[in-house]
Amino acid sequence: MPISRIAIGNASEFGQSDALKAALAEFISMLIFVFAGEGSGMAFNKLTNNGSTTPAGLVAASLAHALALFVAVSVGANISGGHVNPAVTFGAFVGGHISLLRSVLYWIAQLLGSVVACLLLKFSTGGLETSAFALSSGVGAWNAVVFEIVMTFGLVYTVYATAVDPKRGDIGIIAPIAIGFIVGANILAGGAFDGASMNPAVSFGPAVVSWTWDNHWVYWLGPFVGAAIAAIVYEIFFIDQNTHEQLPTTDY
Repeated sequence: MPISRIAIGNASEFGQSDALKAALAEFISMLIFVFAGEGSGMAFNKLTNNGSTTPAGLVAASLAHALALFVAVSVGANISGGHVNPAVTFGAFVGGHISLLRSVLYWIAQLLGSVVACLLLKFSTGGLETSAFALSSGVGAWNAVVFEIVMTFGLVYTVYATAVDPKRGDIGIIAPIAIGFIVGANILAGGAFDGASMNPAVSFGPAVVSWTWDNHWVYWLGPFVGAAIAAIVYEIFFIDQNTHEQLPTTDY
């Protein structure tokens, strides 16, 4: 069982140079991702008079997030593993691939990266609103939780299959492409219902800067549950337990 391999880690990790470099890489990758993703929505609203909720706006958001995440994962992969998502980090923790203390470092860096990106967007656009994630009319909080669970399951399952599994082979850049594609596809599927976050940090930055917290818990509970399920399923059924080993940061 993957749960038996969960590691708390050592407090000394907070001062290790490789851990701090990995956290910095997560901060930068998240800043890149949120600035491009959130910024694309703001730009589309400006150009189309608040048209980001139209079908064209949804396609634009999907494309922008897919491309930005591909880049953000790629540039961080060799340093931190390119998680760029607290839920992905949690999935790696549940599978025993990262310690709890290093996960906490990643979470802090990811949340700060998102907040800084939104602050930079607000400043550079002359004070335009960084819209927080919100539920669409007729969509209840628990409906949205299920959406987030299923979408994040697909994301973290893809991460495990293309980046974590020791049997993945030398597939190189395919992992960031696949991760970007599944996020883009999920935005097309769920964006009209709850914004399709799949990433607590992506929801956190706009919520802090706009100070809007309605149903914010949805964007934490759903992704973390979906990530845990994906990690457990993949670890139990597809990773050879006899050959399991802690993955080096350079691998993931």
